[in-house]
Amino acid sequence: MPASGTLHEGTSAQVLHVGPYDDETPILTKLHHEYLPTNNLREAGLHHEIYLSDPRRTDPAKLKTVLRQPVEAQSG
Repeated sequence: MPASGTLHEGTSAQVLHVGPYDDETPILTKLHHEYLPTNNLREAGLHHEIYLSDPRRTDPAKLKTVLRQPVEAQSG
């Protein structure tokens, strides 16, 4: 069931993950600990996920999920 509410996240970093949900952690770790610092960004809210596939009908290896992290420029 979709979550209700509206997100006002502004600028975000995002990545398309293809595969099982359980395999998302390494991608999020790389996003937070490599991509954001390299690009002078920091987290500006909680990450969230956008599910593009129906897990009831899709092989886990083919699930598509957008992993999105609101960001802002690091000061200093």
